[in-house]
Amino acid sequence: MSERDRAALEAKVAGSPLPSPFGAALRGPSVGIIAELKRSSPSKGALNEGLLAGERGRSYIAGGAAALSVLTEPSRFMGSLADLSDARRATGAPLLRKDFITAPIQLLEARAHGASAVLLIARALPPALLLSLAAEARALGLESLVEVRDEAQLALALDVPEAMIGVNNRDLETLVIEDEVTERLIPLIPADRVAVYESGVRSREDVMRAASLGADAVLVGSILSAAPDGRAAVAALAGVPRRPRG
Repeated sequence: MSERDRAALEAKVAGSPLPSPFGAALRGPSVGIIAELKRSSPSKGALNEGLLAGERGRSYIAGGAAALSVLTEPSRFMGSLADLSDARRATGAPLLRKDFITAPIQLLEARAHGASAVLLIARALPPALLLSLAAEARALGLESLVEVRDEAQLALALDVPEAMIGVNNRDLETLVIEDEVTERLIPLIPADRVAVYESGVRSREDVMRAASLGADAVLVGSILSAAPDGRAAVAALAGVPRRPRG
């Protein structure tokens, strides 16, 4: 990225209000639904290639979603930063930029295009870089959702001040869903942190299972993106009472 492009992003951020709080939106009486905007995925292939981020985002919020997750990775998920901007304009809802974030410029892009939070994958980042990116995100007014899959990654995530913790059931190498990962790790997350159950949610019963573990929210992707009616698909999952953890 050129210095001119970076300067333009910095100017855009400086002139914009702080984004809608993400973590606070997941602390309601019900398990928060983070509804994902995703056209395709490595595990499922094409889901909804014609998805319009603004229109779909509005339908998710109308169905009861607490926040939106926006895939911006282009090659495997057919996403873009324009999807973030479109969802922000259409909904004003808290937005998570979901991508493989490894560099500070991606945080600046996220903030400039309307994100409230960014996904940081613990297994994909050296510990020092994870902590550095999270600190830079905070300085920009972004929250961090740190994704983990084992106890060592969880310990590192808890070293990130105020980070939300996402526990992913899906092994990113094999793409296999392993429900025991959330069963083991979510109960270990302190009650003052937002705990997000990721991957494998297909029904209301799955949301109830996440609630029984103490999850504050579930991140739901493929089943919602592929659904003919986004509002009805979210409404079928929403309203499950949240339970105390710890």
